[in-house]
This record gives sequence, C-alpha cells and structure tokens, in this order.
Amino acid sequence: MRVKFSYILATALAAGIGVWMSSGTVVVGGVGDGENATPPPAARVAEGQNSTFRVEVLELMAQDRQAVLEVRGRTESEAKVAVRSETTDDVVARPAREGAHVSVGDILCVLDKGTREARILEAKALVAQAEMDHAAASQLAKKGYTAQTRAAATQALLDAARARIEEAELELAHTVIRSPINGVIQTPMAEVGAQLDKGDICATVVDSDPMIAIGQVSELSISQISLGMTAIVELVTGETLNGKVRYISPSANPDTRTFRIEVELPNPDGKARDGVTAVTRLPLPVEKAHKISPAILTLNDSGVVGIRAVSGDNKTEFHPIKVLGGENDGLWVGGLPEEITVIVVGQEYVRDGEIVEPVFETAEVSQ
Repeated sequence: MRVKFSYILATALAAGIGVWMSSGTVVVGGVGDGENATPPPAARVAEGQNSTFRVEVLELMAQDRQAVLEVRGRTESEAKVAVRSETTDDVVARPAREGAHVSVGDILCVLDKGTREARILEAKALVAQAEMDHAAASQLAKKGYTAQTRAAATQALLDAARARIEEAELELAHTVIRSPINGVIQTPMAEVGAQLDKGDICATVVDSDPMIAIGQVSELSISQISLGMTAIVELVTGETLNGKVRYISPSANPDTRTFRIEVELPNPDGKARDGVTAVTRLPLPVEKAHKISPAILTLNDSGVVGIRAVSGDNKTEFHPIKVLGGENDGLWVGGLPEEITVIVVGQEYVRDGEIVEPVFETAEVSQ
C-alpha cells in the first residue's frame, strides 16, 4: 500500500512542532527576550496610567512695582488776559512793547484825553454851586423862611453833582490802560494813532509762571491720580520740568470719556512756553506684582488668560491674571498670590485639579 507524500510531510511537521513546544521556549509578539527589553503594550499602558505627569515649575515671589502713567498734552499759561479799552479814543502813547515783561499796574496804552479834564472842572464847579445853594436853603429852613423840602432838593442836587465828578474822573482814568497781571506782552498790540472803541484790545498779557501742563486721562486710570501727586513733564522743545497735580476734572469729556488734569510747573525763567507739546509722567503708587515670561500664559476652558500653578499637594490650579504692563525682559501681571509655584513647561497638557510631579526649573526666567 502506497502512502501519499503529503501525509508524510504533514506528519513530519507535526512532530517537529511537538518537539519545539516541548522545549519550553515561547516567543510573544511585540516582547523582547532580553533582560532590558521593552515591556509588552498592556504593561506599558498600565504603567502609564499609574504614574503622574511631570511638569517643569518655577517659584515666583511678588515684587514692588512702581508704574509710570504717561499723559500726552500741551502746556498752557497760568493766565492770558486780553486787556481791553473801557472807553473810545485814539492811542497817543504806548509805553510797553511786545515781548516786554510788565507788572501789575504798568501802563500799556494811553488814549487821548479829549475834553475829559474839562468835564471834571465843569463837574467841580457844579458841586461848588450846589454846596452854596444847599447851605443857603438849610439856613432858611432852620429859621422857618423856607420849606424843608427845599433843603432836601438842594441836597439831592449836591449829591448828583458829586456823582458827576466821580464819573468824569473815572472816564479820565480809563484813558490810561494798565496791566492787571504780571507777565509778558504778546503780539500784536494796538498801534499809536489807532482808534480803540470800547471793548477793543490794547494788548494781551501772558503770565507763564507757573506754567500748566494739561492732558487727558482715560477713565480706567483716573482713579490712580490724586491732587498733589508729583509729576515729571518733558517738553518737545527739550526742557524737563517737575511739578504737582493741581486739578482733576470731576466729570469726563462726553465724547472721549477722558478726564482733564492740570500739572503746575514753576517757570520763573520763562523757558517753558505756552502751547508746547508735553509728555507728563506720573509715578503711580507702589504695588505688588509678578514679572513673568509671556510664554507661560495659557487659557482655561472659558478662554480666560492666566497661568497654571502647582499647589502644596501637587495639584494643578488656574489663576487668572491682570496685565499691568510690559518691559523688554518680561510682563508685569497682578492678581496672583504673593508666593506661587507656576508651571513653565507642560501647562498645556494638564487639567485643573490634576496631580502632577513638579520638577523645578534649573535656570530662572527673567525677573
């Protein structure tokens, strides 16, 4: 009886497999046979689930920070008075000149007196006549030769005559126009020979000591400014002046929602001029803040900007921040605890409340 070759081959293979299996050597797919070989996938997954995620952290301490608020504006004179004529006539003299320093009471313009002196003499003559009439009427009234109403009428005429003297003398005084303040005369002035009507300008006097730096502060910053606060003002012309805040507007501009402030600047030498562009720097009160690298900022699930930190029990926690300002070597932020351990590497791969393994950074970020 002939046996097929395929049967013989199958019997040989089965015998070989049986011998190999009886030897005790088993090869598992994905598992090495060395001492340091990679564990099987199931073991690796189980090990990953049991281990904590490692993050790099850095201890931060709050620092004293004094921010400086910059306010752009311009200078303005303490006073600018347009000195006007109180009567009408021609300018006959102009003792002062444009650019000259004047004091209170200095003569700016002299107008033609005209007949004003004659009117004073006429008023004085009327007073003299009224005084005699009143004296005579009073004597007669005492003796009963005339009525008391006659004496009262002469008294009224006397009072009116005296009032005319005062009016005439005041009109004469108006022909001499004097400076009401200390300052510098601004061009132009009324020319000699020009006629000034009542209300026309003889000269404009500018008082530039002190000089005032004005500016507009946003509604977000106005609460940080107080009266008497020191300020440094830099003018576009190169001068730097020190002053103090003397005025803060109680209401905002309805169009810009900004508040006007005024800084008073001593200007005895007159170097600071009216209408010059100025930058006012106001040192704000010292506050506690942290300087961090912008790279460690992250977002929470609500889209709020902040940082992730590690608490004392190694749990992650999110802290929203308030950006206070930036510098070349970092970002100033507020709203954090005075001492905090922040995550600088790995903050995007952990959730709030997750237990992590913190590893302290070897090189400090810019402080």
